[in-house]
Amino acid sequence: MEFSAQQIADFLHGEIIGDRDVKVNNLSKIDDSIPGTLSFLSNPKYSHFIYDCKASIILVNTDFVPEKPISATLIKVENAYQSLASLLQLVDSFKKNKSGIEPLSYVSASAEIGADPYIGAFSYIGDNVKMGKSVKIYPQSYIGDNVKIGDDVTIYAGAKIYADCVISDRCVIHSGAVIGADGFGFAPTEDGSYNKIPQIGNVVLESDVEIGANTTVDRATMGSTIIHKGVKLDNLIQIAHNVEVGSNTVIAAQTGIAGSTKIGPNCMFGGQVGIPGHLHIEKGVKISAQAGITGNVKENSVLLGSPAMPHMQFSKSYVYFKKLPELANTINNLQKEIEQLRNQIKAD
Repeated sequence: MEFSAQQIADFLHGEIIGDRDVKVNNLSKIDDSIPGTLSFLSNPKYSHFIYDCKASIILVNTDFVPEKPISATLIKVENAYQSLASLLQLVDSFKKNKSGIEPLSYVSASAEIGADPYIGAFSYIGDNVKMGKSVKIYPQSYIGDNVKIGDDVTIYAGAKIYADCVISDRCVIHSGAVIGADGFGFAPTEDGSYNKIPQIGNVVLESDVEIGANTTVDRATMGSTIIHKGVKLDNLIQIAHNVEVGSNTVIAAQTGIAGSTKIGPNCMFGGQVGIPGHLHIEKGVKISAQAGITGNVKENSVLLGSPAMPHMQFSKSYVYFKKLPELANTINNLQKEIEQLRNQIKAD
């Protein structure tokens, strides 16, 4: 796939500085570039790489002013990073041009398949499934009975959607993700064993949600586990039964959220965050990687550490954390001096 500087500039509404006809067919980093590729500069600390950059086209911000000649064609845009994202989305859309139902896939006679589908080989589409238009289901995926899938949804190879779940418009579910497995519900008995509590709810993914590879979202015991509009979940995340994740929240890998916790909108969680059940995390909360949450969190809080605490308190406390060995030695020496004084007083 090949694009000229003119085509790219027209798509991004950018200004060309250089050869309008130069073409590229791939991308490269500004510090490791080759001819025939497109690169970008958005972070000023990488500016020095642009003068030796071998890429044929470079996206730059409109306020970029070169200090010396640049061999590449420049395309000036309002925000080079966002423009690159738009360009990647365009390229990605060309790659996702598969269509039709491949042999060796199974589609139930009662399933309703919308216009322009792609269903890859060895996929299973269960009874009474309803799929919107332009849905792409890659090979070896499983779509259980009564699942509802909106328009322009992409489900990558090997993902599993259990029965009765709802996947709304423009969702993306990556390989190995499991949507709607049973929540972890067991009742202890007098003899020490456990009785399973049937999980009869479902999972609802609202529009524009993205689920990372090998992430699991458990079905509700009753009602729904809800991932609201625009949420982005990284790989290897565990979302337990009856959790609710607010709109436009982003969560990094290996985070675990226990049952019935409610997450507000526009939160940001780093990797390996641990959140117990039945808590309320209000809107706009930011939680640093590996933090352990122990209670409800008020809106717009910023938390670090385990157990987590407000970031200013953590920063002040850390001054003492790193001095603990020194402080321990000081205390030990003081104790020895006090003991010596005591012995001396007794002797006198």
